[in-house]
Amino acid sequence: MARPLRIEFAGACFHVINRGNYRRTLFTGDGAAAAFERTLAEAAARFRWRIHAYVVMSNHFHLALQLTEPNLSEGMKWLQGTWIRRYNALRRLIGRPFQGRYKALLVEPGHALAQVCHYIHLNPVRARLVPPAQAAHYPWSSLPKFIARPRPAWLEAAEFLEAAGGLADTPGGWKKYLTYLEFLAEDEPSRKSLVAERLSRGWCVGGAEFRASLKQKLAARGALEERFAGLEPATVRAERETLWAERLIAFARVAKIDLAKLPAPKSSPEKVLLAAALKQTSSVSNAWLATRLAMGEPASASQFVRRHLLTKEGRTATAALIAKTKI
Repeated sequence: MARPLRIEFAGACFHVINRGNYRRTLFTGDGAAAAFERTLAEAAARFRWRIHAYVVMSNHFHLALQLTEPNLSEGMKWLQGTWIRRYNALRRLIGRPFQGRYKALLVEPGHALAQVCHYIHLNPVRARLVPPAQAAHYPWSSLPKFIARPRPAWLEAAEFLEAAGGLADTPGGWKKYLTYLEFLAEDEPSRKSLVAERLSRGWCVGGAEFRASLKQKLAARGALEERFAGLEPATVRAERETLWAERLIAFARVAKIDLAKLPAPKSSPEKVLLAAALKQTSSVSNAWLATRLAMGEPASASQFVRRHLLTKEGRTATAALIAKTKI
């Protein structure tokens, strides 16, 4: 059987879904849902994802996200793998909690993406966990985080607020948006239309022109069979490495570190600081860091960064560098 389509490029939007193995409950009790939210926040920062909506249900999750670089496969591997390790450690389990490979539907920006966001925000209502008028009371969703202040920097509301009637990102605008969601949930034609638009099926959500443009992208990348398995072509890899190099230069400039005159020790503070900033803000590989910064083996680079970030001083220095650098 053909595997689901995978095509990744900067700016691409996705509706991502995965379920518990045998549809068993995953996110109930012992802080599992809260842990997934924290891990998602880390992933959004590390891979520079723009999260338009998410919800964590008892046995599955939905994400509406947009890439700033082609790293969905790598980011989802990190997100799910990190949460699984934490989940298994928490419950003293061994094995794979998810049913398998996540589903990722490409979504056309604009109306289609907004529909996916509404669909995600109304998941708890459809599951009868909260009434339509209290959609924002479901805790494991982006909806209450959008309304709260301060809001996580990785959440993006503009797209679906605009599609909901040009609503402003203000308390008044959010009040109108909640009323709009209530209408979508209670108005029978609207409710049926939202569910019937196949927002979680197939490989793509959008109009005919959008689908045609994606097929052209597939053709250009030599993937005409719609069996793309998420393996990135060499050209995409080179594109990502260029982004990593640009960010490294930017961090070094702000930190006043001369990349041409780095200290010889593999774990020098200068090298580790730059590596930690890159790891916190991109999908940079350990192999690339080890080679570019002369940090020895890839595993060594990873260990140096991990130890650095385990200290309060290391975390503070890294956060300060990231905050000062415009990337």
